[in-house]
Amino acid sequence: MTVWVNGVLAEPGAPVLRADDHGVTVGDGIFEATKVVDGRPFALTRHLRRLERSARGMALEVDLDVVRAGVEAVLAVDDLPHARLRITVTGGPSPYATTRGETGPTIIVATSPLAEWPSHADVAIVPWRRNEHSATAGLKTTSYADNVIALRYAHERGASEAILANTAGELCEGTGSNVFVGIGGRLYTPPARTGCLLGITRDLVVEWLGDVVEEATPVGVLATADEAFLTSSTRDVQPIRLVDGTALPASPGPLTARAIEVFAARSMEGEP
Repeated sequence: MTVWVNGVLAEPGAPVLRADDHGVTVGDGIFEATKVVDGRPFALTRHLRRLERSARGMALEVDLDVVRAGVEAVLAVDDLPHARLRITVTGGPSPYATTRGETGPTIIVATSPLAEWPSHADVAIVPWRRNEHSATAGLKTTSYADNVIALRYAHERGASEAILANTAGELCEGTGSNVFVGIGGRLYTPPARTGCLLGITRDLVVEWLGDVVEEATPVGVLATADEAFLTSSTRDVQPIRLVDGTALPASPGPLTARAIEVFAARSMEGEP
């Protein structure tokens, strides 16, 4: 694991955060994560644009040139041919209170081994709701407590990912993924207004396939769909096999197979 913090490469295992960092004390921060393949971060420019959007939503000042320098520094010394790259920006050293300090943000760039995802996902719909009216809806923040609890709920039921509805009962997202459902030969995915985080891989699938319907559906549609899949920057396109223990008719179905094929082919063309 290689770590860069505010311009300095840290020794392995060295402490890198102050105890009063706002990211530690109140979860005040944003982040991006993507895969690195043969030394190339996937869709880095798109990830940095989303980081900038999250920063604006959180009123954090982020210099993307500094972030890019951190990425280059980490990748220059990283010895993993394939890795997970994470960029984190916190509110920085602050009082032990909700108020943010004036020192400036803490910027962390780190790599770790890239985990291999299984060929399919089994999901569980959790009882808690994503608040689409939240001040942080659609932002990629470090406040992941809800996701931690939801994912534990799914794991306890033998599933690998948790699926959340929003307060209106509409299909929203996974804890670290977006959801697509195939119904009657058409592919649907929740739009931004449902409160989901618009993933980079999600957006590329919508863009590259060209015929995805961005439309809200009741969360129960997932269990009755003909097929479904998850997307994220490290899992790419992953077919869903079971929903709450019940098998979908096809995994992967024809729409999922096409998404896998198109995404794999377009991903090889250079930075999207």
